[in-house]
Amino acid sequence: MTTLTNTRDLPATPRASRAGAIPMSRLVTVELRKLTDTRAGFWLAASIGVISVVVAVAMLIANRNDPSNLYFGQFFGMMNIPTGIILPVMAILLVTGEWSQRTALTTFTMEPRRQRIVIAKLLTMLIAAVVAVALSLLLGAVANVVAGIIAADPAGAWTFTGAGLVNALVLQLFGLLLGFGFAALILSTPGAIVAYFALPTALSLATELVPWFGRNIGAWVDVSSTNAAFQTEDWATGGEWTKLIVSGIIWIALPLTFGIARILRSEVK
Repeated sequence: MTTLTNTRDLPATPRASRAGAIPMSRLVTVELRKLTDTRAGFWLAASIGVISVVVAVAMLIANRNDPSNLYFGQFFGMMNIPTGIILPVMAILLVTGEWSQRTALTTFTMEPRRQRIVIAKLLTMLIAAVVAVALSLLLGAVANVVAGIIAADPAGAWTFTGAGLVNALVLQLFGLLLGFGFAALILSTPGAIVAYFALPTALSLATELVPWFGRNIGAWVDVSSTNAAFQTEDWATGGEWTKLIVSGIIWIALPLTFGIARILRSEVK
């Protein structure tokens, strides 16, 4: 005998439980953990500290006869170099690792809405950029204290500008999004890393070797040229911001758009 049950007598199921929604904060936490819980990610993160120490020691040695270059703003700018090189590679690994290590099946099973995973990875990279700048401030401060102890005045001066801080954050975000875009478009760790380093370098060579190209096109599309104004402690002009935005559209927005579309549509194997 079949018994019919009135659905109104069943306990109400929360909407979140029915949908199986995972909070975005938890997704971001997981993605942050992925940055360093692999062997490659761990050693890349550790190498930032090692390289920063080497850079600080090299600055102290190279400027032992010119202590005016040993001030906080200068140390902070130099500390951003290791993070600016290594963090984009970590961003590439964060994206391509899902496919090269075949964890995409698990990730997209736990959260079928792939766009939420992409957003979580992007938020993770934004957090990483802020942390990188904060780390550069800390390491720069330590190096500046050491310079003030072992070098003559004016070494150890706490000279620093707000423009230097903003410029550092802009460059970190630019590099991370550049690596993220190539990774999403190619979905292969070796291919994305090669593209990230080789393509902008090839364009920079063309800008240097062909003056006409450098003056008319390279100034707008060459990443090295458009980023140069933000490697100083001065505020960038409106024209320099415009060139940075144009290069960002070409090197970040286009690869990122097509890359995200590929992630959303690619078959998971």
